[in-house]
Amino acid sequence: MDISELYEIYTRYPHITTDTRDCPAASIFIALKGEKFDGNMFAASALDKGCAYAVVDEPEYVVEGDGRYILVDDCLKTFQMLAREHRRKFKIPVIGITGTNGKTTTKELLSAVLAMKYKVLCTQGNFNNDVGVPKTLFRLDDTHEIAIVEMGASHPGDIKTLVEIAEPQYGIITNVGKAHLQGFGSFDGVVRTKGELYDFLRAREGSVVFIHNENRYLKDMSHGLTLVGYGTDDDGGVRVCGRVKDCAPYLRFEWKDTAKGEWYLVRTNLIGSYNIYNMLAAACIGLVFGVAPERINEVLERYAPNNNRSQLENTAYNHLIVDAYNANPTSMAAALENFRDMAVAPKMAILGDMRELGEASDAEHQKVVDFIERNGIADTWLVGNEFGKTLTSMRKFCNVDEVVEEIKRKRPEGYYILIKGSNGMKLSRLTEFL
Repeated sequence: MDISELYEIYTRYPHITTDTRDCPAASIFIALKGEKFDGNMFAASALDKGCAYAVVDEPEYVVEGDGRYILVDDCLKTFQMLAREHRRKFKIPVIGITGTNGKTTTKELLSAVLAMKYKVLCTQGNFNNDVGVPKTLFRLDDTHEIAIVEMGASHPGDIKTLVEIAEPQYGIITNVGKAHLQGFGSFDGVVRTKGELYDFLRAREGSVVFIHNENRYLKDMSHGLTLVGYGTDDDGGVRVCGRVKDCAPYLRFEWKDTAKGEWYLVRTNLIGSYNIYNMLAAACIGLVFGVAPERINEVLERYAPNNNRSQLENTAYNHLIVDAYNANPTSMAAALENFRDMAVAPKMAILGDMRELGEASDAEHQKVVDFIERNGIADTWLVGNEFGKTLTSMRKFCNVDEVVEEIKRKRPEGYYILIKGSNGMKLSRLTEFL
């Protein structure tokens, strides 16, 4: 059965499930595999629970004579191609977003900005991989006027796979940095993989790329593309220009549409001067799609993070700058530089390991420690095995449980505390104790 035939079945049973705990009547079950499960084993159960069809890729799970089983070569590939077939039925703009840091915040800001004028489909949560992107596309319906698809990557070729499913006409790479080096092999591997979005758009007639105009890596990668720029320097022909006013502790900045020249002041709910680029990207794309500057400004001021990214939590004891969803050398450096420059006192930092750095891990963790020592963030606690290897007199903890016990013994009070580390370090647990 080819994809067009399977899609015809999907039009009659327009609900896809990959989980037998969610089997609505008259849905289609697709037997995906994971490291610890094989969906083929649950195909019969899915049919018993009400699915109209079960798509499998192992012949031994097909019941002979039962036309509800559909045998394919590869269920994941079928899932992806079926999602692409569905996406092709909608002649609406699709914006692809990737980047080492900032892609989720930019996605959320952009979704809120475009929602001022359009019915927007947007990636939910972290559904940005080879399973999540198809799930996003299957949510497309006739009410949507524009789609924003976030794309994550941890290995070479990941973005190529995702853009060939989503087929965006517009794209933005927020930045390229040192993350998932164990999977990519090197920083050059990161650049090449993120650049797969540009490669796809370069071959697509009429495509447009939104670009941080001062990022030299992105500029070097962008030859042959139609560019709309944003940044903090308006000498480079950018559509949107901005400038930081202060960050004490919330980012406050100004921006303008260079075509009109009027400046707008934004008092954000975000911590970190680096977030100006996420804000400017959303403003730039919003303008291109016809959202009024005043409405854009309204959204930028109203947006408040709730996902452990650049958010301030005031407790009875401290002011917590929580950025504990993810960490890599690029985002860690940005967070520490911003923390150093924040006009608040006293300061303390609790930092967790940056994961998936491979052979670069020892050197990158030592660079963080060296930065802290040079910049005088004296009260710093380091958490995890990788920070444990660094040469420093700073306090070290094996894991978050040890930190919790120390806080219970003697809680810091009256501080602005930066909490930053990879999600797997579970530093977000600390907020209830601080």
